Amino acid sequence: MRTVATWPPRRLCCFLLVVAFAAAATSSGAGKVVTSLPGFAGPLPFHLETGYVEVDELNGVELFYYFVESESESESESSGSGPFLLWLTGGYRCTVLSGLAYEIGPVSFVVEPYDGTLPRLRYNPNSWTKVSHILFVDSPVGAGFSFSRDPRGYEVGDVSASMQLHQFLIKWFGDHPKYLDSPFYIAGDSYAGKIVPFLAQMVSEGIEAGMKPAPNLKGYVVGNPMTGETIDYSSRVPYAHGFAIISDQLYERILGRCQGEDYTNPTNSLCAQALDTFNSLTNEVDMTQVLMDTCVSASPATNVDSFRMNNAASDGRRILRQEISGAERLNHPPARPPFSCFNYRYYLSYFWANDLRTRDALGIKEGTVDEWVRCHVDGELPYEPDLESSIKYHWNLTSRGYRALVYSGDHDLVVPHLGTQAWVRSLNFSIVDDWRAWHLDAQSAGFTISYSNNMTFATIKGGGHTAPEFEPERCFAMFSRWILNRPL
Repeated sequence: MRTVATWPPRRLCCFLLVVAFAAAATSSGAGKVVTSLPGFAGPLPFHLETGYVEVDELNGVELFYYFVESESESESESSGSGPFLLWLTGGYRCTVLSGLAYEIGPVSFVVEPYDGTLPRLRYNPNSWTKVSHILFVDSPVGAGFSFSRDPRGYEVGDVSASMQLHQFLIKWFGDHPKYLDSPFYIAGDSYAGKIVPFLAQMVSEGIEAGMKPAPNLKGYVVGNPMTGETIDYSSRVPYAHGFAIISDQLYERILGRCQGEDYTNPTNSLCAQALDTFNSLTNEVDMTQVLMDTCVSASPATNVDSFRMNNAASDGRRILRQEISGAERLNHPPARPPFSCFNYRYYLSYFWANDLRTRDALGIKEGTVDEWVRCHVDGELPYEPDLESSIKYHWNLTSRGYRALVYSGDHDLVVPHLGTQAWVRSLNFSIVDDWRAWHLDAQSAGFTISYSNNMTFATIKGGGHTAPEFEPERCFAMFSRWILNRPL
């Protein structure tokens, strides 16, 4: 890993803030209150608002959001002052509906064989909205229902997408001042784990510069997080070795031949050969949860990196065009995985989100997104991963008093907990609560350690990539304790 550095020169920061202030000078307008959703029986038992915020007037870029008020009945939540979470989904252009319906939101899909009718939704008893307001945003532009009226608006990257999110927040809170006093946290998982600390740094600098309106930033949360560092990928080797996916001999060969190499694009031919063997062996397991069977991907693979994330041959895939009668806009339906596959639930989302009834209920603007996809294919839309590393922002934020929760599913081979632990340790803060188990129902739910910089690291037993999808009850217990300032 690179040496931990401080925030870039003040000139760059001030430039970003000036741009954000100028772009956020006008109000975004009110959203739409949604009282029922297609596929959900009866009225929604929670407050849902959807809408758009324009973040690039020149190109007509608008980011779509889902806002769910906290379901807590405490006085602070009912007054709007309870904890408030901004949630971003990983993948360069994966929809935030994944976070809302598969991970931490108040609804989930009923997993049943698709028969041509609208997929059903049900209430999620482990929703993080039980203890926090959550603002889910489709970012960057092109993800989910976010759009640009000019094709040039889709030319974004880590930095520009973060700037647009900053503008989004200024406008959104300007239209929703009720929540300005809420303890505000920025959160996300997978690739968004790289964006979250950078965005939090921008928000914190904006507050110091007198940004108005300003959220009451208290910290951030990252799950199964990427950093942009080599450790994200190189840690897969000891992890795979520990799970007996690769042999002692291959493990030692990679360590010997790949020192100093970029594991995604090695220049040393002997290293490249060893990594080819590594890749062929890890293709035999599901990298998102190493104990699960491999299955056909139910969406274009997220472009986390050049290593495989989905592990199934394309032979025998069947595109079920006869199944799209209820989804008029679904011109490129995904391959249908076997019903026994965990990711069959992803398959259902295409038919739900592209149904005209759903679009009408959510208030989707006509002519903006012709066909909704869960994740765009690599290269389908331009994106520049121009943040080399997020580690310095973790150091900057936590050394200035902001709280941080970093968690990893312990069965995740995409971004292994070994790499995450390594960069957390590299921040060089002293331990205040040493490594121990944390519990749920009198059983270990994972392990945790806390540091003097207000950073807590936790593992989720049985969790994959991402942890809340595989272990929702444990993840809810972890988050609810942490956000309410209780020990895990």
